[in-house]
Amino acid sequence: MSRAETFIPRPADGRRLRDALGRFATGVTVVTARSAAGPVGITANSFASLSLDPPLVIWAPARASRRFAAFAGAGHFAVHVLAREQFALGRHFALQGTDFALDGVDSNDEGVPLLPDCLARFECRREAVHEGGDHALIIGRIERVSLRDGAPLIFSAGHYGGFLPAGEGGAD
Repeated sequence: MSRAETFIPRPADGRRLRDALGRFATGVTVVTARSAAGPVGITANSFASLSLDPPLVIWAPARASRRFAAFAGAGHFAVHVLAREQFALGRHFALQGTDFALDGVDSNDEGVPLLPDCLARFECRREAVHEGGDHALIIGRIERVSLRDGAPLIFSAGHYGGFLPAGEGGAD
């Protein structure tokens, strides 16, 4: 076992802090919305459940993103939890966010693009936007949910991969 490194995060330690935060594995989502310029999407791993009653989720887009204003101003959005086999879909929206010429894309009554075949989809109405340093915290009230069985796409330490439950080839 390697020895742990300890440091106090300072501006010059951005890479080390990012590496430390990357030790926490997350699922991968694509968030979509309707903006004044048309549909927009972004790959995000800053998604979490916030409350069951009322049903709320939270995610945090970076202020430096060219798509930030579209998401911070959107009244409705959808969070799509990607399956392991949807790496290409996540990569697509990580690189650019306005190309929805993909098979099976639909939209809901609010005009929010809906991506097909995701493990889960949460169609939300914006509840609040809060300051969060170089990100904003967007809280959404879940209005509709879709889900299916499958293995999730995972992001950890700068890499994408799958998940195996303990006892099935994963860590015990």
